[in-house]
Amino acid sequence: MNKQRLEAFSDGIIAIIITVMVLELHLPRGTDWAAFRPVIPSLLTYVLSFVFVAIYWNNHHHLFQAVRVVNGTILWANLHLLFWLSLIPFVTSWMGGSDLAPGPVTAYGAVLLLAAIAYYVLTRALIGLHGQDSPLARALGKDVKGKVSVVLYVLALPLGPVWPRVACAIYVAVAVIWLVPDRRIEVALADGHTHRAQPLGD
Repeated sequence: MNKQRLEAFSDGIIAIIITVMVLELHLPRGTDWAAFRPVIPSLLTYVLSFVFVAIYWNNHHHLFQAVRVVNGTILWANLHLLFWLSLIPFVTSWMGGSDLAPGPVTAYGAVLLLAAIAYYVLTRALIGLHGQDSPLARALGKDVKGKVSVVLYVLALPLGPVWPRVACAIYVAVAVIWLVPDRRIEVALADGHTHRAQPLGD
């Protein structure tokens, strides 16, 4: 199957997710600093969620640069990822409007964890189709960042009901880890093009 429709659909869903998140932001009831103060938690939560959604879009884009074709399993794995991402506006609004209460913070972390697992499942499905010796498999390698992210989310979950601000700090740490540019797929694809372009020896 052609991959273009999957990419276009995914881009559209992610754009809608961001739109819904920003529409959940409420204007301050006033024009002075005191009126702005109550919306700061919602705004900061929105910024964090925007960063996470942007990271997923960026990684998804790079991931599919190394993909040639897709099959039914990959379509469902991609929809699985989009499902959990589509819940980010809900938990963002809940956490931001609760002053970082334990329940919403824990729910936020659970959605992030399940989205990370869904992304991992998608990468495994893609490698299963393209092979362990494909440029995609070489680029992903051991996927240390992905595994570390899942571990951090798992550690944050039991902290959410007890120390929600510590759990939030872990979410921020995961975002920072992924904000560091990761050029594995770009490098792998460039190497692949270089090898194909090399002339045969005499």
